[in-house]
Amino acid sequence: MINAFCKFPLWECTRKLSAVALGREKADLVITNVKLVNVCTHEILDNYGVAVSMGRIAAIGDVSASIGKDTRVIDGKGRYLAPAFMDGHMHIESSMLTAGEYARAVIPHGTCGIFFDPHEICNVIGLDGVRCMLNDAETTPLKAMLTTPSCVPAVPGFEDTGSEIHPADIAETMKWKECVGLGEMMNFPGIIGSDEHTHDIVGETLKAGKTVTGHFSVPDTGAALNSYIAAGINCCHESTTEESALEKMRRGMYAQLREGSAWKDLVEVGKAITKHSVDSRFACLVSDDSHPHTLISDGHLDHIVRRAVEEGIDPITAIQMVTINTAECFGLGRELGSVTPSKCADMVLLSDLEKCIVDEVFIDGELVAKNGKALFEKQEYEYPEEYKHSVHLPLMDENAFGIPAEGKVKVHVIDVISGKVGTTDKLVEMTARNGELVADGERDILKACVFERHHETGKVGKGFISGFGIKHGALAQTVAHDAHNLLVVGSNDKDMALAVNTLIKCGGGLVAVKDGKILGLVELPIAGLMSSLSVEETEKKVKRLEDAWKELGCELPSPFMTMSIVSLACLPEIRLTDRGLVDCRTFGFVDLIEKQ
Repeated sequence: MINAFCKFPLWECTRKLSAVALGREKADLVITNVKLVNVCTHEILDNYGVAVSMGRIAAIGDVSASIGKDTRVIDGKGRYLAPAFMDGHMHIESSMLTAGEYARAVIPHGTCGIFFDPHEICNVIGLDGVRCMLNDAETTPLKAMLTTPSCVPAVPGFEDTGSEIHPADIAETMKWKECVGLGEMMNFPGIIGSDEHTHDIVGETLKAGKTVTGHFSVPDTGAALNSYIAAGINCCHESTTEESALEKMRRGMYAQLREGSAWKDLVEVGKAITKHSVDSRFACLVSDDSHPHTLISDGHLDHIVRRAVEEGIDPITAIQMVTINTAECFGLGRELGSVTPSKCADMVLLSDLEKCIVDEVFIDGELVAKNGKALFEKQEYEYPEEYKHSVHLPLMDENAFGIPAEGKVKVHVIDVISGKVGTTDKLVEMTARNGELVADGERDILKACVFERHHETGKVGKGFISGFGIKHGALAQTVAHDAHNLLVVGSNDKDMALAVNTLIKCGGGLVAVKDGKILGLVELPIAGLMSSLSVEETEKKVKRLEDAWKELGCELPSPFMTMSIVSLACLPEIRLTDRGLVDCRTFGFVDLIEKQ
């Protein structure tokens, strides 16, 4: 399966690679005078060289015999040479970029490959949308390795999506050359509850001999975790505590330690490595979700490696966690993840190991980025026109947001936690005004509504949310995991109507409104998820939106990403979907107003 991501399959290269290693034939590329970061043995090998032929590594060490008159020779000048980086769990759509533009953004930061789960576009468009993203990625050098979305919808019965995935669909995609496994199995209640449909989806992946990736977000580290792993699930990015990451590794599950734009988990989960004398081979670093401003200002996996080092993880271990460990997690260590003979020549030259400063990036032996700039030609990929008309909602007036009630009542309020994916269920006393419950900016309580946008069903879930720090205004977005219905929060119905109607008119995106004025807008016309603009242009719009959030009083890191999971019904404790308020501890609907 991995041969789809290498210049040539290994069986076509063995004779040539062996001959180049012995000097009988000459290499295409030789890099000399480097400090080789050997992720196999956790050591730095000084004054090494690397010989490359047919896009693969033929030899390391003294490779002078492999140099011929046509060999391109690069003097490493004593810099560090490491395997290029791979992100073991991420969603391209969270960057708001197309696959091609995402590749242009991350490759200069040392990323050669991503194991991506496009369940965002799949929830809106279906597998045809996934196919388009793969075709787009193929116009770039980036190794875009598909993990087929497993949960469309994320938790069946609790939300309405634009599409559905069934076991037969999984079986079909396992035949695709780009597919290396199953995307995050978010329906952990279905796994531990022995739901037939859920286990059939996992089963089709296991039949194909591919990796099942996980999403186990509950704190249980005993029987439930054992049950989940026993179903064949190999890795999980949802550890938020030292204990949860450690217990997963102890059970042979790869703990994918996350550090994205909004989810700052390394400060806690990194302790699973730094505070315990454990082998780190079952630890990986992943981004999960990165916004354009993060990619431009901080970087991608290079940034996450730096963050790991800041938390006390030594640099070689941190690099192992984005190279060989990731490759082994997906059973691809024979092809990827190390600078050793026979492997794909995916490499980075680093001028500083501890600070992970990427100078040059090679994919399959080709120089694809240098000094922070992509060197490959940008090829335009056109998404189908119908993907740009995915918001099927009528324009709304202020009456669409009313929540009827009388007198004093107790209300379940979703309380978001800064920098974390979790929420808490806060019971708050509220008093109705003129027969309706309204937002209370002084207490940081905003009204929230989720409108089904795929099939014109008219379904809408209504509730309240706190933690944004906004006293006046409204925010809306069609990026609302994972069903991606239209989510709006606000202090008043007038601004909420303006925010919603703005997104309906432009085909989706993110918007901030105050006092009848649009403060910031990011148009995302492709499935209501992705921009048609460059990363630089998109980042400017996102920056204006971020400034708008601050103007409204919000100081959360990447607040629109925090907002995007308000409707994700597989994360504790409580969420709001188009069908209503969901208790994600018991997986049942709850009444917004507590019964007296």
